Amino acid sequence: MDLLGSIMGSMEKPPSLNDAERKKVKAQKAMIEKQQEADKKKLVVFREKIQKRIHEFIKDPQKQKFKFEVMDKVYRAIVHEVTDVAGLTSFSFGIEEQDRYVMCWKKEFAPTDDELQAYRKGEEWDPEKAKLAAKQKEIDRLQAEADSNKKTEKVIPVSDYKDKYKHLIGDESAKGGAKQTLANRSYGFVPSENKRDRRTVEQVLADTRAKKKLKTESSSASELSSQNASTETTTSSCPDLP
Repeated sequence: MDLLGSIMGSMEKPPSLNDAERKKVKAQKAMIEKQQEADKKKLVVFREKIQKRIHEFIKDPQKQKFKFEVMDKVYRAIVHEVTDVAGLTSFSFGIEEQDRYVMCWKKEFAPTDDELQAYRKGEEWDPEKAKLAAKQKEIDRLQAEADSNKKTEKVIPVSDYKDKYKHLIGDESAKGGAKQTLANRSYGFVPSENKRDRRTVEQVLADTRAKKKLKTESSSASELSSQNASTETTTSSCPDLP
Protein backbone atom coordinates (compact mmCIF):
# COMPACT_ATOMS: atom_id res chain seq x y z
CA MET A 1 0.00 0.00 0.00
CA ASP A 2 1.39 3.36 -0.91
CA LEU A 3 1.50 6.40 1.33
CA LEU A 4 -1.60 8.06 -0.15
CA GLY A 5 -3.64 4.92 0.27
CA SER A 6 -2.65 4.59 3.91
CA ILE A 7 -3.59 8.22 4.57
CA MET A 8 -6.97 7.85 2.91
CA GLY A 9 -7.61 4.66 4.81
CA SER A 10 -6.88 6.31 8.12
CA MET A 11 -9.38 9.15 7.50
CA GLU A 12 -12.87 8.86 8.89
CA LYS A 13 -15.60 8.46 6.34
CA PRO A 14 -18.51 10.97 6.41
CA PRO A 15 -21.58 9.67 8.08
CA SER A 16 -24.07 8.30 5.62
CA LEU A 17 -27.71 9.45 5.65
CA ASN A 18 -30.19 6.98 6.80
CA ASP A 19 -33.41 6.39 4.98
CA ALA A 20 -35.46 8.72 7.20
CA GLU A 21 -33.18 11.68 6.60
CA ARG A 22 -33.08 11.08 2.87
CA LYS A 23 -36.86 11.04 2.76
CA LYS A 24 -37.01 14.28 4.72
CA VAL A 25 -34.68 16.14 2.33
CA LYS A 26 -36.59 14.80 -0.63
CA ALA A 27 -39.90 15.95 0.84
CA GLN A 28 -38.56 19.45 1.49
CA LYS A 29 -37.32 19.73 -2.07
CA ALA A 30 -40.64 18.57 -3.44
CA MET A 31 -42.47 21.07 -1.25
CA ILE A 32 -40.32 23.94 -2.51
CA GLU A 33 -40.86 22.95 -6.12
CA LYS A 34 -44.58 22.63 -5.52
CA GLN A 35 -44.70 26.10 -3.94
CA GLN A 36 -42.80 27.58 -6.83
CA GLU A 37 -45.17 25.96 -9.28
CA ALA A 38 -48.15 27.26 -7.33
CA ASP A 39 -46.70 30.77 -7.33
CA LYS A 40 -46.22 30.61 -11.09
CA LYS A 41 -49.80 29.50 -11.62
CA LYS A 42 -50.98 32.23 -9.27
CA LEU A 43 -49.14 34.90 -11.27
CA VAL A 44 -50.55 33.50 -14.51
CA VAL A 45 -54.07 33.68 -13.13
CA PHE A 46 -53.42 37.21 -11.86
CA ARG A 47 -52.15 38.31 -15.27
CA GLU A 48 -55.26 36.91 -16.94
CA LYS A 49 -57.51 38.78 -14.51
CA ILE A 50 -55.63 42.04 -15.11
CA GLN A 51 -55.88 41.58 -18.87
CA LYS A 52 -59.62 41.09 -18.54
CA ARG A 53 -60.04 44.20 -16.37
CA ILE A 54 -57.93 46.28 -18.73
CA HIS A 55 -59.95 45.06 -21.69
CA GLU A 56 -63.21 46.07 -20.01
CA PHE A 57 -61.74 49.44 -19.10
CA ILE A 58 -60.71 50.15 -22.67
CA LYS A 59 -64.16 49.26 -24.00
CA ASP A 60 -65.92 51.65 -21.60
CA PRO A 61 -66.10 55.10 -23.29
CA GLN A 62 -67.13 56.77 -20.03
CA LYS A 63 -63.89 55.94 -18.24
CA GLN A 64 -60.67 57.84 -18.69
CA LYS A 65 -58.56 56.26 -15.95
CA PHE A 66 -58.59 53.17 -13.75
CA LYS A 67 -57.21 52.76 -10.23
CA PHE A 68 -56.09 49.31 -9.04
CA GLU A 69 -56.09 48.14 -5.46
CA VAL A 70 -52.99 48.15 -3.25
CA MET A 71 -50.65 45.30 -4.21
CA ASP A 72 -47.08 44.05 -3.86
CA LYS A 73 -44.27 44.98 -6.20
CA VAL A 74 -44.40 41.70 -8.17
CA TYR A 75 -48.06 42.18 -9.02
CA ARG A 76 -47.58 45.86 -9.84
CA ALA A 77 -44.91 44.86 -12.32
CA ILE A 78 -47.42 42.59 -14.08
CA VAL A 79 -49.99 45.40 -14.18
CA HIS A 80 -47.46 47.74 -15.79
CA GLU A 81 -46.60 45.09 -18.38
CA VAL A 82 -50.24 44.48 -19.29
CA THR A 83 -51.11 48.18 -19.50
CA ASP A 84 -48.06 48.87 -21.63
CA VAL A 85 -49.00 46.12 -24.09
CA ALA A 86 -52.55 47.52 -24.21
CA GLY A 87 -51.23 51.00 -25.10
CA LEU A 88 -52.12 52.64 -21.79
CA THR A 89 -50.16 54.98 -19.54
CA SER A 90 -49.60 53.75 -15.98
CA PHE A 91 -47.93 55.05 -12.81
CA SER A 92 -47.49 53.77 -9.26
CA PHE A 93 -48.33 55.94 -6.25
CA GLY A 94 -48.16 55.56 -2.49
CA ILE A 95 -45.67 54.21 0.03
CA GLU A 96 -43.93 50.90 -0.63
CA GLU A 97 -45.25 47.96 1.45
CA GLN A 98 -48.02 50.17 2.83
CA ASP A 99 -50.46 51.62 0.33
CA ARG A 100 -48.72 51.65 -3.05
CA TYR A 101 -51.02 51.07 -6.03
CA VAL A 102 -51.15 51.41 -9.83
CA MET A 103 -53.30 53.81 -11.83
CA CYS A 104 -53.61 53.75 -15.61
CA TRP A 105 -54.98 56.20 -18.21
CA LYS A 106 -56.09 55.96 -21.79
CA LYS A 107 -53.60 57.55 -24.16
CA GLU A 108 -55.96 60.37 -25.15
CA PHE A 109 -56.44 61.25 -21.46
CA ALA A 110 -52.82 61.08 -20.32
CA PRO A 111 -52.28 62.82 -16.95
CA THR A 112 -50.70 66.25 -16.65
CA ASP A 113 -47.71 67.00 -14.47
CA ASP A 114 -49.96 68.72 -11.94
CA GLU A 115 -52.23 65.68 -11.75
CA LEU A 116 -49.30 63.33 -11.20
CA GLN A 117 -47.92 65.65 -8.55
CA ALA A 118 -51.25 65.57 -6.70
CA TYR A 119 -51.33 61.76 -6.64
CA ARG A 120 -47.71 61.63 -5.48
CA LYS A 121 -48.71 63.84 -2.55
CA GLY A 122 -51.57 61.50 -1.72
CA GLU A 123 -54.20 64.01 -2.81
CA GLU A 124 -57.28 63.52 -4.95
CA TRP A 125 -57.28 65.19 -8.34
CA ASP A 126 -60.13 67.64 -9.04
CA PRO A 127 -60.11 69.11 -12.59
CA GLU A 128 -62.25 72.11 -11.61
CA LYS A 129 -60.03 72.99 -8.67
CA ALA A 130 -57.03 72.55 -10.93
CA LYS A 131 -58.45 75.08 -13.41
CA LEU A 132 -59.02 77.61 -10.64
CA ALA A 133 -55.53 77.01 -9.28
CA ALA A 134 -54.01 77.46 -12.75
CA LYS A 135 -55.98 80.68 -13.24
CA GLN A 136 -54.85 82.04 -9.88
CA LYS A 137 -51.28 81.07 -10.70
CA GLU A 138 -51.45 83.04 -13.95
CA ILE A 139 -52.90 86.06 -12.12
CA ASP A 140 -50.09 85.93 -9.57
CA ARG A 141 -47.54 85.72 -12.38
CA LEU A 142 -48.96 88.76 -14.17
CA GLN A 143 -49.11 90.72 -10.92
CA ALA A 144 -45.50 89.89 -10.13
CA GLU A 145 -44.50 90.94 -13.64
CA ALA A 146 -46.37 94.24 -13.28
CA ASP A 147 -44.72 94.92 -9.91
CA SER A 148 -41.33 94.21 -11.42
CA ASN A 149 -41.99 96.66 -14.26
CA LYS A 150 -43.01 99.37 -11.79
CA LYS A 151 -39.74 99.00 -9.91
CA THR A 152 -37.71 99.43 -13.10
CA GLU A 153 -39.52 102.55 -14.27
CA LYS A 154 -37.39 105.71 -14.44
CA VAL A 155 -37.92 108.04 -11.49
CA ILE A 156 -38.74 111.60 -12.66
CA PRO A 157 -37.17 114.20 -10.31
CA VAL A 158 -39.38 116.90 -8.85
CA SER A 159 -38.48 120.25 -10.44
CA ASP A 160 -41.08 122.45 -8.78
CA TYR A 161 -39.89 124.01 -5.54
CA LYS A 162 -43.24 123.77 -3.78
CA ASP A 163 -43.68 120.13 -4.83
CA LYS A 164 -40.16 119.29 -3.71
CA TYR A 165 -40.68 120.55 -0.15
CA LYS A 166 -44.41 119.99 0.11
CA HIS A 167 -44.01 116.81 2.14
CA LEU A 168 -41.82 118.66 4.67
CA ILE A 169 -43.44 122.08 5.17
CA GLY A 170 -46.94 121.65 3.77
CA ASP A 171 -48.69 122.88 0.67
CA GLU A 172 -49.39 126.48 1.75
CA SER A 173 -45.95 126.98 3.30
CA ALA A 174 -44.33 125.65 0.16
CA LYS A 175 -46.25 128.10 -1.99
CA GLY A 176 -45.33 130.96 0.36
CA GLY A 177 -41.69 129.98 0.33
CA ALA A 178 -41.71 129.85 -3.43
CA LYS A 179 -43.19 133.35 -3.63
CA GLN A 180 -40.56 134.72 -1.26
CA THR A 181 -37.75 133.50 -3.47
CA LEU A 182 -38.97 135.58 -6.45
CA ALA A 183 -36.87 138.75 -6.96
CA ASN A 184 -38.53 142.13 -7.25
CA ARG A 185 -38.72 143.04 -10.92
CA SER A 186 -38.85 146.79 -10.09
CA TYR A 187 -35.20 146.62 -8.97
CA GLY A 188 -33.88 145.63 -12.33
CA PHE A 189 -34.35 141.89 -12.09
CA VAL A 190 -34.35 140.32 -15.52
CA PRO A 191 -35.52 136.74 -15.78
CA SER A 192 -32.96 134.35 -17.23
CA GLU A 193 -35.33 133.39 -20.00
CA ASN A 194 -35.43 137.07 -21.11
CA LYS A 195 -31.64 137.33 -21.19
CA ARG A 196 -31.39 134.85 -24.00
CA ASP A 197 -31.53 136.42 -27.48
CA ARG A 198 -33.34 134.05 -29.77
CA ARG A 199 -33.29 136.36 -32.85
CA THR A 200 -31.45 135.46 -36.03
CA VAL A 201 -28.63 137.57 -37.51
CA GLU A 202 -30.98 139.00 -40.13
CA GLN A 203 -33.48 139.97 -37.45
CA VAL A 204 -30.75 141.68 -35.40
CA LEU A 205 -29.55 143.71 -38.42
CA ALA A 206 -33.08 144.65 -39.35
CA ASP A 207 -33.85 145.74 -35.81
CA THR A 208 -30.64 147.79 -35.70
CA ARG A 209 -31.46 149.56 -38.96
CA ALA A 210 -34.98 150.21 -37.76
CA LYS A 211 -33.68 151.72 -34.52
CA LYS A 212 -31.23 153.96 -36.41
CA LYS A 213 -33.95 155.06 -38.80
CA LEU A 214 -36.31 155.76 -35.94
CA LYS A 215 -33.59 157.72 -34.13
CA THR A 216 -32.83 159.78 -37.26
CA GLU A 217 -36.46 160.50 -37.84
CA SER A 218 -36.89 161.48 -34.21
CA SER A 219 -33.90 163.84 -34.42
CA SER A 220 -35.18 165.44 -37.63
CA ALA A 221 -38.59 165.88 -36.16
CA SER A 222 -37.12 167.49 -33.05
CA GLU A 223 -35.01 169.94 -35.11
CA LEU A 224 -37.97 170.89 -37.30
CA SER A 225 -40.11 171.43 -34.24
CA SER A 226 -37.42 173.67 -32.70
CA GLN A 227 -37.12 175.75 -35.90
CA ASN A 228 -40.85 176.29 -36.11
CA ALA A 229 -40.97 177.32 -32.48
CA SER A 230 -38.14 179.83 -33.03
CA THR A 231 -39.83 181.36 -36.09
CA GLU A 232 -43.07 181.80 -34.23
CA THR A 233 -41.23 183.56 -31.39
CA THR A 234 -39.45 185.98 -33.74
CA THR A 235 -42.63 186.83 -35.54
CA SER A 236 -44.50 187.50 -32.36
CA SER A 237 -41.73 189.76 -31.00
CA CYS A 238 -41.66 192.10 -34.05
CA PRO A 239 -43.89 195.22 -33.66
CA ASP A 240 -46.52 195.93 -36.23
CA LEU A 241 -45.48 198.65 -38.72
CA PRO A 242 -47.77 201.67 -39.12
